[in-house]
Amino acid sequence: MSDFCQSGMVATFHRLGNNFDINKIEGELFEISKYRGITLVLPSLYSELQRKALKGIVEELKKVKYIREIVVSLGDADVNAFKHAKEFFSVLPQRTTIIWVDGPQIQSLFKEVKEKELDPEVSGKGRSAWIAYGYVIAEKGSRVIALHDCDILTYSREMLSRLIFPVASTRLDYEFCKGYYSRVTNKMHGRVTRLFVTPLINALMKILGNMDILRYYDSFRYPLTGEFSMITDLARINRIPADWGLEIGVLAEIYRNCSIKRICQTELCDNYEHKHQDLSPDNSELGLNKMSIDIAKSVFRILATEGVVYTPGFFNTLRAAYLRIAQDTILRYHGDAIINGLEYDRHDEGTAVEMFSNAIHIAGEIITDNPLGPPQIPNWNRVFAAIPDFPEKLLKAVREDNS
Repeated sequence: MSDFCQSGMVATFHRLGNNFDINKIEGELFEISKYRGITLVLPSLYSELQRKALKGIVEELKKVKYIREIVVSLGDADVNAFKHAKEFFSVLPQRTTIIWVDGPQIQSLFKEVKEKELDPEVSGKGRSAWIAYGYVIAEKGSRVIALHDCDILTYSREMLSRLIFPVASTRLDYEFCKGYYSRVTNKMHGRVTRLFVTPLINALMKILGNMDILRYYDSFRYPLTGEFSMITDLARINRIPADWGLEIGVLAEIYRNCSIKRICQTELCDNYEHKHQDLSPDNSELGLNKMSIDIAKSVFRILATEGVVYTPGFFNTLRAAYLRIAQDTILRYHGDAIINGLEYDRHDEGTAVEMFSNAIHIAGEIITDNPLGPPQIPNWNRVFAAIPDFPEKLLKAVREDNS
């Protein structure tokens, strides 16, 4: 029987049975797109163009007729790579715009923003998404923005329609939709969500009580997914981190700026596969180790804005509570794997939990020394207030690069 449980604070839209009609949903989205423009943002490193996943995504996108514009925010690209990217994406039938993040014109705009003390921080997915939102806002043609990663090996156009429909459709009319999915091959994946974020949130609830924001985070089936859609107005007012805390930070901003009744999550597919990060237990600057530290810092700083005061013993208590919950979680996943015939390495899972526990310790020390941390990427309303002609400058830069 399909999972149809509605638990938590946000609405959940499941994959129920085999009644989903892709042609019907796409047909409705096509009619909607005539008066509610839809833009798809693809933050991509140039290296993704060499991989199988993005080639498959492009083939699927060729079949999609309701997307008004595709905006590719291209990072780690020199001039030859940018020219190659223009050729690579030229096969798409939709209007396609490539933002050359490392190009001289966009870099000049970053410098201008920095001079106003609104530094968009270091390069990465957060900044790439941010500059793409700025372009969409300046261009004024779309009411809905969708974003997904470029490393999805199991991509299908059904995923995209299920992601966009709750926000675009007037029958539902949500303001933000988060995608979720299962990640299973011959074993379970998604260790950071399974063994770190969910047990961490539960440990925080055990210590701090059922704070609304913790209940909100606990409502999401997969809070670290990179797939979501939102109304364009949210892109104006949301501030986001530039590090691996991006997804957690986005959810926090949505919590601040949206009514809970206008937030939902949707199951995108039966199974999802993309590239996997190494655990890197011996290096806190790499892989899932760095990711978990960045996520913990983001969570702790978000809770500080909700009035949580961190005492010297708080993080020690949190680590102890986290470890007990995470170790119990390993037992549950072990049973789940056995009954489904999956491989399950309890020692490897235990090693991950120990590393994640240390990530809490490291993040706690950083928060104690610097509770505020580096500034988040500024929201676009602030940038446009500081530099009133910035929309025109951004449009000009992007269009000249693409001409």
